[in-house]
Amino acid sequence: MAPDIESLRGILRSSKGATAGNPDRSSPRSNTEIASATMRVMTLPANLFADLPGRLPEELFTTLLASDSLRIERIVSFGHASPEGFWFDQQQHEWVVLLQGAARLRLEDGEVELAPGSFLNIPAHRRHRVEWTTPDEPTVWLAIYYGDETP
Repeated sequence: MAPDIESLRGILRSSKGATAGNPDRSSPRSNTEIASATMRVMTLPANLFADLPGRLPEELFTTLLASDSLRIERIVSFGHASPEGFWFDQQQHEWVVLLQGAARLRLEDGEVELAPGSFLNIPAHRRHRVEWTTPDEPTVWLAIYYGDETP
């Protein structure tokens, strides 16, 4: 018997939880369990702008779909920036599109301003950080991590 929608939402909620202090976005759930639950939930209508919080103590990362070589996340920022001196250095490539709000990313070789509709591909191990996101409205990102993890 397939689990009910509330059970699946619980699995998905527990799959998020990454912050700049936890950049590998590891979760207590396995990718297989998340992908299995997500595949079942994804057959239901969903909206990336639903349930946007008014304020957040930390950025909110929600895994929408996951497999061994692909992960899609919705990221919600609300005036957040990476901690001083912190750089993301990820195992997979990241393609990110800004859907709402605005942001400024710092790459090792310069800064990039993002507005709604802006997108960027960040190769694996290219260090980057969030310098700024809009403080007066949620900044909503869609991030797609792809490719085999590199050592």
